[in-house]
Amino acid sequence: MLMPRHLILVGLPGSGKSTVGRQVSEDLGAPLFDIDSLLVREMGMPIEQIFGMVGEPRFREMEQKAVLAAVAAEEPAVIVPGGGWAAEPGHMHGAREFALLIYLRCLPSTAAKRTEQGEVRPLLEGADPVERMRKLLESREPFYKLADFEVAAERGTEQVAAGVVELARTHGGW
Repeated sequence: MLMPRHLILVGLPGSGKSTVGRQVSEDLGAPLFDIDSLLVREMGMPIEQIFGMVGEPRFREMEQKAVLAAVAAEEPAVIVPGGGWAAEPGHMHGAREFALLIYLRCLPSTAAKRTEQGEVRPLLEGADPVERMRKLLESREPFYKLADFEVAAERGTEQVAAGVVELARTHGGW
């Protein structure tokens, strides 16, 4: 029998990574490492402030360090990095060794609408959030598509999480 592998959820900000990750973690009885939340706790400030204080390159380094710490845990876990983690050269290929990578795919308009309710996202500030999300998708999707599988994230949390859990069980050894 296959040993369970870590699951890493990737996708646009607003694709539902954190919400779906919580549900998948609960359904599989696995620990959850929500990287943005971990950095917020560690730094004692919101992502927007961390980003503003250290800049994007340093933020991405901090994010990668947190992801690597999460995978160092012996127990297979659900890992949810920020939307830009996957677009850093080498991250997706390097993660494939120890994790099943799942791309939560959603339309830029859906992602933009979902992010309106959440915390401020530095890369999405501006007049037209849907257009900014479209540009993010254009630059990041080639990296997201390096994932092992894609799950349509337009549906409700339960359905998206069920799709991820099914992939974890059939391909991730859960």
